[in-house]
Amino acid sequence: MREISNQETAVLGLLYEYHHYAYRIREIMEKRGMDNWADVDYSTLPPILKSLEKEGLIRHQYRNEGIKGPEKVYHITEKGKSLFKRQIKSILSEKGSIIYSFDLGLANMTSLNQEEIIQSLKIYLKSIEERIHVLSYSIKIQEENNVPYNFIAIYSRNLSILKAEKEWLIEFMDKIQVKGK
Repeated sequence: MREISNQETAVLGLLYEYHHYAYRIREIMEKRGMDNWADVDYSTLPPILKSLEKEGLIRHQYRNEGIKGPEKVYHITEKGKSLFKRQIKSILSEKGSIIYSFDLGLANMTSLNQEEIIQSLKIYLKSIEERIHVLSYSIKIQEENNVPYNFIAIYSRNLSILKAEKEWLIEFMDKIQVKGK
């Protein structure tokens, strides 16, 4: 059995919860902000659904409830459920490889003078603060919309990581400024 992509896993997750029309999948994705963390958007959904169906991981039935006539309602198959659960267990139990371009910058920052380093890090700090603001607001909106707690956890986890990075960055910038004096 083949490995499924993160995009396919995200769509299977929605169908694991409940069967849906494609437009309903899009609505849920938007409500949960999935385009921010699942790398699935409106343009990628149709090919993902087609691929999952071809693999026998989902199936569709027509329902006559749409204005335009019969519409497809997608259901996850037993094969899809099994593969999806195996994928989730794997994702939750394995540490992924994370490579940040920022680390490459740190490794080579001595090619810059102190002023250039501090200026660059201040710009980075500002971007962290902006992302903290956006995530805090997103969590508030998610809570107001009664989004399930596990989806709010995606935002709160990233918020915690950014807050820790901000604290580290401020300390690091202080060290650089002390070394330069």
